[in-house]
Amino acid sequence: MEKKKLNVGLVGAGFMGRTHSNAFRQVGEFFKLDYQPVLKAVATRNAQSAADFAVNWGFESWEDDWRKLIERKDIDVIDIASPNDTHAEIAIAAAQAGKMVMSEKPLGRNAAESEQMVAAVEAAKVPNMVWYNYRRVPAVTLAKQLIDDGRLGRIFHYRAKFLQDWTISADVPQGGAGTWRLDAQVAGSGVTGDLLAHCIDTALWFNGSIDSVTAATETFVKQRTHAVSGKVEDVKIDDASAFLARFHNGSLATFEATRYARGHKALYTLEINGEHASIAWDLHDLHRLSFFDHGDEGQLRGWRSIHITDGDHPYMRHWWVPGLQIGYEHTFIHQAADFIQGLSSGQPATPTFRDALKTDYVTDAVLASARSGRWEQVRS
Repeated sequence: MEKKKLNVGLVGAGFMGRTHSNAFRQVGEFFKLDYQPVLKAVATRNAQSAADFAVNWGFESWEDDWRKLIERKDIDVIDIASPNDTHAEIAIAAAQAGKMVMSEKPLGRNAAESEQMVAAVEAAKVPNMVWYNYRRVPAVTLAKQLIDDGRLGRIFHYRAKFLQDWTISADVPQGGAGTWRLDAQVAGSGVTGDLLAHCIDTALWFNGSIDSVTAATETFVKQRTHAVSGKVEDVKIDDASAFLARFHNGSLATFEATRYARGHKALYTLEINGEHASIAWDLHDLHRLSFFDHGDEGQLRGWRSIHITDGDHPYMRHWWVPGLQIGYEHTFIHQAADFIQGLSSGQPATPTFRDALKTDYVTDAVLASARSGRWEQVRS
């Protein structure tokens, strides 16, 4: 039986454009789906970049303006992998044109933009999803299952951090294709909306809503040369962000993110402590889940390291034999599979735009608290 075609129009040809393209190319080979993704067209502002990307990744065509993708009748889903300042305009236009919409995180530069995006996709009743890919790490998905099964009992503590070191030098510019994340006009915020957004999304998924936060942020390099204008301009993004949080279920949390942790390129770790058990995970060893169960026999009680490669582990039956690992790129393949399966089942894959809006409410409160010096309530 021939599969239905799902024609993909990708916006953006950078790092995230590559991960999404790879996901759509491979998902049909490893997952049994009713739809076969077709790399129909890619759009970037630079025609040559679009053409080169299309050839390299096997897209049938390319455009030099995302609006042309939306106008095309042969595109089913608009996948947004462009900088943050483009997300809202593209998503709203795509939804109004009746296209399915997928977007890189964060959803918008702030919650106000994200609310407009949610309103657009819900008014149009089009399938939508945000690429918070760490939910699809098999070890992280297993942690979610253990929590939902009650293995941890009442949750007391949640702690997460995401550390990088790539912006320490004052010579790194802000703005432009490679360093737009340092330009507040494009990015919205710094590590709060970029790195902590991942930590917050996972935390909300695991542990429910956050009621209030108190935060501190810092910009260590106050001025940088803008890559486009060549002018020295004030830096308005946060280089480091740390906050305390109270979850609605009564548990306490600490979150930290920085791009000034020398020696760390992408250290994302989390730990959850419950009355019966604890869970810990490290992106640098992403196929392992650390688990402590107080119910174990006393002499043998201790942290165990679970190697997530068996066929009964989340997603792993689609890959290799037990003992062989998968990597970062597979998380996007899993998310593409879940989105497509949701089209068949009618059960939307998460996080939807509305789910991702909750993360933006938290990041808005974090930034507000850093300015006010007070505890801030999180909108719900």
